[in-house]
Amino acid sequence: MPRRPLSPARAPIVRPSLDAFRRASPGEVLTDLLTFDRLLTGPVIHLIYWAGLALIVLGGFVVVGGAVGLALNEPGWLAWVVAIPTVVVGLLVLFIVAMLWRSFCELYVALFQIAADLKIMRAYVEQDHAPVRSRNDDDGDLASRI
Repeated sequence: MPRRPLSPARAPIVRPSLDAFRRASPGEVLTDLLTFDRLLTGPVIHLIYWAGLALIVLGGFVVVGGAVGLALNEPGWLAWVVAIPTVVVGLLVLFIVAMLWRSFCELYVALFQIAADLKIMRAYVEQDHAPVRSRNDDDGDLASRI
């Protein structure tokens, strides 16, 4: 059975920043990074997000493990009365901190997307205001023909 071509809605999404890095030569990438023509933090923020999320989850495991370990080591029911709310509050704080971290990283992604959109808009404006050359004008000097 032949495969149907992908519709635009089903086409795989390729980020423009990654596509630009794939098409550019290493020399162009190095020049862009040294001259700040290409912003590096946009693609790197995804790695920072996952590293931060891993630390947040690790902190959540520490809180839950500490509460359960304390309840198991202490005799009596009073330790469990303290441990259960600690686990619940720890998981709630873990969820809230993870959402705050996500929103913080999304803010940076949005700022860099705005910068990319402004760069595209600047290119369109510069293209619209470029000098128009005539088809018959070989050297571009109309004053010499008059």
